[in-house]
Amino acid sequence: MSGRLAANRLASEPSPYLLQHAYNPVDWYPWGPEAFAKARAEDKPVLLSIGYSACHWCHVMAHESFEDEQTAALMNAHYVCVKVDREERPDLDRIYQTAHQLLTQRGGGWPLTVFLSPTDQTPFFAGTYFPDEPRHGLPAFRGVLEHLHDVWRGQRPEIAKQNGAFLEALSRLSAVQPNAARLDDAPLIAARLSLERDFDTKFGGFGGAPKFPHPATLEHMLRDPREGPPSRMALFTLERMAEGGLYDQVGGGFARYSVDDAWQIPHFEKMLYDNGPLLGLYAQAFARTGDERFRRVVEETFSWIERDMVAPDGAWCAALDADSEGVEGKFYLWTRDEVRSVIGADAYRAFAARYGLDAPPNHEGAWHLSVRRSLPALASLLEEPERDIRTQVEMSLHRLHARRSLRVAPARDDKVLTAWNALTIRGLAIAGRLLNDPGLVRAAERAIDALCRDLMVGGRLHATWKDGAARQRGFLDDHAFLADAAVELLQTRWRRSDLDLAVELVEQLLARFQAPGGGFHFTADDHEPLIQRPRHFSDESLPSGNGVAARVLQRLGWLLGEPRYLEAAERTLRAAGPALEKHPHAHPTLLGVLADTLSAPRVVVLRGTAHDLEPFQHVLREHPQFGELAFPIPLDAADLPPALASKPAKGPAVAYVCRGSVCGPPVVEPAHLRL
Repeated sequence: MSGRLAANRLASEPSPYLLQHAYNPVDWYPWGPEAFAKARAEDKPVLLSIGYSACHWCHVMAHESFEDEQTAALMNAHYVCVKVDREERPDLDRIYQTAHQLLTQRGGGWPLTVFLSPTDQTPFFAGTYFPDEPRHGLPAFRGVLEHLHDVWRGQRPEIAKQNGAFLEALSRLSAVQPNAARLDDAPLIAARLSLERDFDTKFGGFGGAPKFPHPATLEHMLRDPREGPPSRMALFTLERMAEGGLYDQVGGGFARYSVDDAWQIPHFEKMLYDNGPLLGLYAQAFARTGDERFRRVVEETFSWIERDMVAPDGAWCAALDADSEGVEGKFYLWTRDEVRSVIGADAYRAFAARYGLDAPPNHEGAWHLSVRRSLPALASLLEEPERDIRTQVEMSLHRLHARRSLRVAPARDDKVLTAWNALTIRGLAIAGRLLNDPGLVRAAERAIDALCRDLMVGGRLHATWKDGAARQRGFLDDHAFLADAAVELLQTRWRRSDLDLAVELVEQLLARFQAPGGGFHFTADDHEPLIQRPRHFSDESLPSGNGVAARVLQRLGWLLGEPRYLEAAERTLRAAGPALEKHPHAHPTLLGVLADTLSAPRVVVLRGTAHDLEPFQHVLREHPQFGELAFPIPLDAADLPPALASKPAKGPAVAYVCRGSVCGPPVVEPAHLRL
């Protein structure tokens, strides 16, 4: 930050990211009509900068350029400068990331830097990070600013021609034609072959660095039978991720991605949207294998979320920064002397051998901890009982965590995002059910109640909450993810309010987001007009909103016997058909919906008291079938929808087992659920 004390317009914004720029010498505007009116009046392009608070390279560009008086003077003289938090406005981020790809023929990222025509918001130049001086093949940002100013003044007809071609290309990209072909398993087979081809047999994951967790892909692979290759690849990847530096060995939780093939050194920011799905995924891995290492990851990650991420309203905050004290990863790094002084010389030998302190430093002269030797191997090396070594290592980690808590912690982005919270609620519902842990379920209930209380305003779901106020009407992801989370919670324990919420949200999807050719737009029908109304089917850093919408519609359609929901789910699949055929591995969420369309999973409705239903639920926990749905409805549940009211309690407890619309006779013996 420069010494300038005057605040710009961002000082009144609630976004932690925008507030990071509130004292820049740049005359920043938030996205809105005021900025574009000024740009039109002064005939200046809009310089749009999109980032987020935990982004390391956003911080670098801010320090090099946005805090620099000379660069800011150029920006202010020739442009109207607009800052956007991509987590508050994922609609704008989606549109202009797509624009970057069209204009540069390269993938984008953050910070995203786009120059727009003031009259219609059309981009005529795009990039990501620009340095303050030319390096790494990138031009200096000041040079870009001066060049584009000259282009704007001298080549206006050429810009107008390019903008027309761009809008035409964007329109073609958005035009999704429904697929009339019969739905079959060809995309499932092609995706499997592609994932097997790209699988890293040494370290797990797919392809080379950088490596992302990709929870949706791993979850889809766990659908495979217990000993199938996809299942084995997923379990191996989860194991290696948890042993690597991607996982915080001291405090729990996963970083956003690894910069190397072996999951050793992460990009140190921690995002709620990764950790929520991974909670459910590791619980599924535990249920599949009984391996206590997977259970430990769930417990430690949950402890981190509850310790460091709980917001004042009871939901969870968005992210932790990659940097502390201006250095990426500093909070997480250790020296040998510090570790030895904290855990003691007696414990040091075993700890060093397990976490790599007996090897050269792995990150800028220090050590970021990752598992280098298994406990059995360590016991053999040290000729000590494995149980004793495990206890010693756990005590050492506890002491290191206490010491680390005295350091300057990474900044926390404390806004609440509906979609990211919903992913975490779903993950906790799955984990609480499979691990039979009521504490996980209570945390999920607390968060979903907070979202309903604080983000459902005037009958409309909102996307973000901070400082006691909800902002921005919800997007596709907010509605679909929260409905999906509610249905997952219903399988853990029954609350009529969660069923009502799920139904209300999918009805909003059908009324306000549904696209004529099938699937759903990212924005509602009364959203601010933009240059595109996106409709995406692929999974990216978040699961596909269309994929999750189709999944929850399909599940509610089966549970409630509602044909409209099932038809909407199938229309989404058909609209995504060309994309599924071309890049099936990029659509794991929709592949799951396709698999369930081709072979409907079992839907089990349980009726009885909590005590009498426990033996049934125990059987379902101990012998899980991926994709199976089971809803424990209490004996005294009143005013049930007709499809559920037609399945009454009989005796102490009963199970109704259905596939699609076909149900078998009532099951009264728990063991018969798996016959």
